[in-house]
Amino acid sequence: MKPTDWIVIAVITLIIGGAVAYIVKAKKSGKKCIGCPDSSSCCQKNACHCCSSQCNEKQNSKQQ
Repeated sequence: MKPTDWIVIAVITLIIGGAVAYIVKAKKSGKKCIGCPDSSSCCQKNACHCCSSQCNEKQNSKQQ
């Protein structure tokens, strides 16, 4: 293998390693859906959606 092949393999490995590290860190911090900006404060436990206004409405209706 040529040196450029090793460089390409190293770069790909670093990118994949960084992505895995990000996912592990996000999961340990309690995020359920990593791509959702409201994933750590989502109103439904097993759902991923960005509906802060709907969540507030649901919580207000439960309190009444």
